Amino acid sequence: MTAEYRLDRIDRRILKALQTDGRVTNQALADRVALSPSACLARVRHLEQIGVIQGYHARLDPYRLDIGLILLVEVTLAGHQRDEKAGFEAALDGLPQVVEASHVSGDIDYLLKIVVKDMPEWTELRDRLVGDLGVDRVTTHILMDKPKIFIGYPVPDDGP
Repeated sequence: MTAEYRLDRIDRRILKALQTDGRVTNQALADRVALSPSACLARVRHLEQIGVIQGYHARLDPYRLDIGLILLVEVTLAGHQRDEKAGFEAALDGLPQVVEASHVSGDIDYLLKIVVKDMPEWTELRDRLVGDLGVDRVTTHILMDKPKIFIGYPVPDDGP
């Protein structure tokens, strides 16, 4: 977000509504936030342009897509130079099983969310991470259940 732009009350209402229902029509959204449709659309486009809204997605059930395992994987790199980190991150783009990656602080370097069909596929991918991508240590956690799913970030009613 640009330093000059601050989200106002209406922007925040738009963001809350879109996180709840990203398929809402512009007319319905405008009604919810008490704007004209043209003013509402201009605000949404501006929020997209400055990067507050980064995209719209359908939330899928991974178990209905032949995904047998969802893994949360802690990764520690062997080296910590800028080029080693950049190389690892670039390689992640070529691994469709890695659906999310976060560079984190603490005892590990990355936390990855990985989806695979079965344990042999994970074993092969893990071996590739360790053998080809400069990974020193991998700790795997198998997702057993998800009592709370991500549905959006909290949007405070008032700005800073």
